[in-house]
Amino acid sequence: MIKSNSKVAPKDAKLAMVHIYVAFIALALGGTAGLLQTLVRSGKYELPAGIGYYQLLTTHGVLLGLVLTTFFIIGFLFASLSKTAGTLSDKVRLSGWIGFWVMTIGTATTATTILLGEASVLYTFYAPLQAHPAFYIGLALVIVGSWISGFAMFTHFGKWKKANKGAVTPLLSYMAIMTMILWLVSTLGVAATVLIQFIPWSFGWVETIDVLVSRTLFWYFGHPLVYFWLLPAYMAWYVVIPKIIGGKIFSDALARLSFILFLLFSIPVGFHHQLTEPGIDPAWKYLQVVLTFLVVIPSLMTAFSMFASFEMYGRSKGATGLFGWFKKLPWGDARFFAPFVGMLVFIPAGAGGIINASHQMNQVIHNTIWVTGHFHLTVATTVILTFFGISYWLIPHLTGRVMTKAMNKLAIVQTIVWTIGMAFMSTSMHAAGLLGAPRRSSFSTYGDAAQAHEWIPYQIAQAIGGSILFIGIILILIIVINLAFFAPKGETEFPVGEVADEAEKTPKLLENWKLWVGVLAVLILIAYTIPFIDMIQNAPPGSKGFKNLL
Repeated sequence: MIKSNSKVAPKDAKLAMVHIYVAFIALALGGTAGLLQTLVRSGKYELPAGIGYYQLLTTHGVLLGLVLTTFFIIGFLFASLSKTAGTLSDKVRLSGWIGFWVMTIGTATTATTILLGEASVLYTFYAPLQAHPAFYIGLALVIVGSWISGFAMFTHFGKWKKANKGAVTPLLSYMAIMTMILWLVSTLGVAATVLIQFIPWSFGWVETIDVLVSRTLFWYFGHPLVYFWLLPAYMAWYVVIPKIIGGKIFSDALARLSFILFLLFSIPVGFHHQLTEPGIDPAWKYLQVVLTFLVVIPSLMTAFSMFASFEMYGRSKGATGLFGWFKKLPWGDARFFAPFVGMLVFIPAGAGGIINASHQMNQVIHNTIWVTGHFHLTVATTVILTFFGISYWLIPHLTGRVMTKAMNKLAIVQTIVWTIGMAFMSTSMHAAGLLGAPRRSSFSTYGDAAQAHEWIPYQIAQAIGGSILFIGIILILIIVINLAFFAPKGETEFPVGEVADEAEKTPKLLENWKLWVGVLAVLILIAYTIPFIDMIQNAPPGSKGFKNLL
C-alpha cells in the first residue's frame, strides 16, 4: 500500500519548484507589459524604442494567461501528487523534467517572436492575423510538453490505484488528475488548429485559412482554459484552506462531484464565445449556452461547501449567531486571507460571467473592454490571489524554509494592495465597456470616435489601477524570492485537510473514470459534431485547412 508522505520528496520538490520559478518570471515580465498598456491607454504616455501596443498586449496575454498559469498549475499538481499519492518514480519524474524543458523551450521560442515584433497577434491569435511560424511552433511545444507531464501524472496515479485496490483515492490527487484530464481534452482543439491550420498557413504552404473553423477550435479550448485556471484554486479551497483554519472538509463526496461537473460542463460550451458569429446555427449556440449555465451548479456547490467548512470551524470555537463564525476566521494568516479575498471577488466575477454567456445581454458588452474587466476579476484576482496564498506555504515547504511574521505581514499588505489596484482596474473596465469602449484598443486607435471623450476618465483609472497592481507584483516577487532563497531554514507543513466525521461516505461511482470521461466524450460529440461538419461542408470557396482533409 502506498501512503501519503509527510512532505514532498526533495527530488519531487525540485521538479515542482522549477515550474514555479518560471511562473513568477512570467508574472514579472507580463506584469510590466500590462503596466505599460494601461499607461498608453490613458493617453498620457507614449511607448519608447518603437515598441508596439499590440506587441505589449500579446506579451501580457501570453505570459500571464498561458505561461504563468500553466507552469504554476503543473508544479502545484506534481507537488500534490507527491504529497498524497507517494514519491514520484524515477520514470515519472524524468517525464516531468522532459515536459518542463519542452514547455520552456516552446515558451522561449514564442516569446522571442513576440519581442522581435513578429507575432503581435494577441493570445487568441485570431486569423487573419498572422504570426511568424516560430510563434505557433512554440505554442505547440508548450502544449506537447504539458501533455508529457500530464501522462506522467496519470502513470503515477495509476500506480497508486493498483497498489491500493478498492481504496478511495486521496482527494487532492483525484482533483489533480481531474484538472489534467480537462486540460488534455481541451487542448486537443488548439493543438489541431495550430498544427493543421496555422503552421502550414504561416509557412506559406497554403494560401488561406478557414477562419470560422480556427475560431471554433480555439474556443473549444478557450473556455475550459478558464476552468483549468480555476480548478487548482478550488483544490486549495476544498482541501487546503480547511486545514489552515483548523477545521475539516465539509464533504469529500461533494468536492469530487463538483469537479466531475466542472469537467462535464466546461468543455462543450465554446459557442457562447461566438454568439455574434455567422455560420453557426442558433440552435447549437442555444444548446451550448444552456450547458454553460449548468456550470453554475458546481460553483454554488463549492460556495456552499466552503462556507459550511468555515461555519463548522467557527461553531467549534464557540461562535454563536448567524455570522458569529466569521469573526473566528484567521484573518491575520496570509495563507487564508489571500484565497478568501479571491473567493469573495468570485461573486461579482461569476455574475459578470452570466452576462457574458447570455445571448441578449452579451450583445451589449460583446468585444468591449467589459470582457477584459471580467477576465481581470476571474484569473487576475480570484485565481492569482489563491495562487499567491498557495505559494506562501508551498514554496517554503518545497525549499525547506519557513515564512516569517514579517513576510506574513507583507503578504497581507500585498493582498490589500492587489485588491485595491484591481478594484480600480476592473471596475473602470466594466464601466467603460458599458459605454462602448472597445476591447484590445489603444488610445491612439480611437481616432475621432464621438464617445472617446467619455472613456478617457476610465482609461486614467485603469492606469492608476495598473500602477497599484505593479506595486503588488513587486511585493509578491519580494516575498517569493525570500521564501525560496533567504527565509530561515525549517519545516513548513503541506496542509491537507481531513474530512468531517459526520460527512457521508464517498460513493464508488465518483471514482468511475471510464464513465465520466465517456459522458464527457458524448457531450462533446453532441455539441460539436453536426455544427463542425456544417462549417467544413459550407466553407468559403478556396478556404484551406480542414476542408482539404475531406
